[in-house]
Amino acid sequence: MTTIDAGRQGRARGRHTPTPGRPRARAVRPGAAARVTLALIGAGAAAVVALWWADTPVVAGAGDWLTNAGRITGLLAGYAIVVLLALMARVPALELSLGADRLARWHAMGGRYTVGLAVAHTLLIIWGYAVTGHTSVAAQTASLVLSYPDVLKATVAVLLLVGVGVISARAVRPRMRYETWFHLHFYTYLAAALAFGHQLSDGAEFAGNRPAQIAWYALYGGVGALLVWYRFLTPVVRAFRHRLRVAHVVREAPDVVSVYITGRRLGELRAEAGQFFRWRFLTRDLWWAANPYSLSAAPSPHELRITVKDLGDHSRTLARLRPGTRVAAEGPYGAFTAGRATRRRVLMIAGGVGITPIRALFETVPGEVTLLYRASGPQDVVFAGELSAIAAARGATVRYLVGPRARTGDPFTAEALAALVPGLRDHDVYLCGPPGMTAAAVAALRRAGVPRRRVHHESFEF
Repeated sequence: MTTIDAGRQGRARGRHTPTPGRPRARAVRPGAAARVTLALIGAGAAAVVALWWADTPVVAGAGDWLTNAGRITGLLAGYAIVVLLALMARVPALELSLGADRLARWHAMGGRYTVGLAVAHTLLIIWGYAVTGHTSVAAQTASLVLSYPDVLKATVAVLLLVGVGVISARAVRPRMRYETWFHLHFYTYLAAALAFGHQLSDGAEFAGNRPAQIAWYALYGGVGALLVWYRFLTPVVRAFRHRLRVAHVVREAPDVVSVYITGRRLGELRAEAGQFFRWRFLTRDLWWAANPYSLSAAPSPHELRITVKDLGDHSRTLARLRPGTRVAAEGPYGAFTAGRATRRRVLMIAGGVGITPIRALFETVPGEVTLLYRASGPQDVVFAGELSAIAAARGATVRYLVGPRARTGDPFTAEALAALVPGLRDHDVYLCGPPGMTAAAVAALRRAGVPRRRVHHESFEF
């Protein structure tokens, strides 16, 4: 394992050598924002159950119990799909206060609940009606689908939700291209639209209840407006306003390239180091895909930079981008910023291509900064010159942990980290790397006594 203390070296040659700046307004603490958001979601779910309660004076008999269980799960499924879409509507307030990875985790967990509720609603309603009507499940299914208004569309909606749930399963997702998985998720919008009419036309809670109908229209219409504005219109408006173009492409390592992007009035984007955009490069092969890449240098009013490792067809193609290629960008997203830090002493841990957001933060987070950079071999180290130059300029420390684990040992244990970073418990920690490394580092930091609230990490996989 190679260790270099760049803070005591002379100034090295590097492309960027800025001094750290003071972060913008302190970010809302993700923990507090998460509690408030979950409380609001929970209050909405309680209101939905209260709507059923107010419309149900008595429940008697097995068929009635089953039917009302189906009504409750149906209402909650209709509410849950709206929450699911709102979480991924790219609303800046949510992105900046909660962070992209927390939203993605909630979205994934909420998706499982939504599919489960929708399937439970379908089965319980059919079973309850069959028991009450003294008929078979098959006959009752046919009657509901063919005779009740909008039930056929709702059935298609449930099948779409189940399909999206299947492709998102952990056993399936890694086998799919990101672009395929991403675009198939748009069927969730179609499922929500198909199910909406069924809820109002067949839901006993909405029959003759004008205030409930208006509230349901407002809920769906409000989230729909957020989706249209932030996911579709805003990127188009910004594309025309900022006129982003590829300036040039620089190879940083055998399988890593940096793409420099220029445009107009980039300061209006209010991007911060550590954040990411979803980039759409307008070439014949790439225009249809919007992939998430984090900034690898602090943004300037004239230039943005991303650094990409060859992990597939899309990232491999970026190495062949020509200067002048038009670019559309959605963002900035994420709460992995300097505003998260609460301590003067900061530890940054990067692994592999996870160095990209860490590299940007390394030049902007104020305080005493130590960077641990884990790489399998010397050929995998990116930005060595830039990191050394930044460290020398601000008196920071860079330690390169290079080499196979079998030879160097595991650096991500509580004992190893405490030896590498004196006073570890008093640090804020920024962490970005492969999932396995991230999990091991978080566990080691917790065992070393670093509070969870001071361990900041964010995944950009979604």
